[in-house]
Amino acid sequence: MSGYKATHFLWEAADGIATIRLNRPERKNPLTFDSYAELRDTFRALVYADDIHAVVIAPNGGNFSSGGDVHDIIGPLVGMDMKDLLKFTRMTGDLVKAMIHCGKPIISAVDGIAAGAGAIITMASDLRLATPEAKCAFLFNRVGLAGCDMGACAMLPRIIGQGRAAELLYTGRAMGAEEGLAWGYWNALHAADELEAAARKMAERIVAGPTFANSMTKTQLNQEWNLSLDQAIEAEAQAQAICMQGKDFERAYRAFVAKEKPVFEGD
Repeated sequence: MSGYKATHFLWEAADGIATIRLNRPERKNPLTFDSYAELRDTFRALVYADDIHAVVIAPNGGNFSSGGDVHDIIGPLVGMDMKDLLKFTRMTGDLVKAMIHCGKPIISAVDGIAAGAGAIITMASDLRLATPEAKCAFLFNRVGLAGCDMGACAMLPRIIGQGRAAELLYTGRAMGAEEGLAWGYWNALHAADELEAAARKMAERIVAGPTFANSMTKTQLNQEWNLSLDQAIEAEAQAQAICMQGKDFERAYRAFVAKEKPVFEGD
């Protein structure tokens, strides 16, 4: 997918890393019906992309995303009937599913605001970096909606704990950067002029590793939510046996014997 041309967001791809930016910086990069759908379809396509091994979702113009556009999304939703509303909410949920099942580690790099669906995108990422100025708000409650949007009630408590997630979802208040770091939401904080380089460095480290095995790790991290401990141990036994048949496992062994650093090729 290195040559992919996006229509409703910016897309760059090089050296096995794709970078996505929402592209309405004058309005803090809100999502629209079209950008939701194209993001969903892009992450679905990444499942089959052998040339992409990590994804960075980056800020644009000092902000990550302000969530669903008030005029282009919220306004039209007010006039929809139940059938169309359910079609929309299922479509937004499908974006999260596509991110979870794309097989590629996703890093969100957040500057400025990540609100509503923008916050959900960070939540659905595997790794999260932010600037000290970043604010993350699951603000559905503040627009008269439940906090249970796009998997938030399932995923957010697993990241920061039930009580903390409940507070954010009941109040819609913004989580500050230092607070989110202390709670384990952010993996690290970086100055704004260093944020994207840090995300890129993290992505490069992932891409330099055994990419097939990394994809297996992502699958197990998500599938094991619904497994008992016995089931999870068995699933990991099968996953690891599959990886042991791969050539990267042998490369690592031979590099260790030769006292060299292994060079993985993702097979």
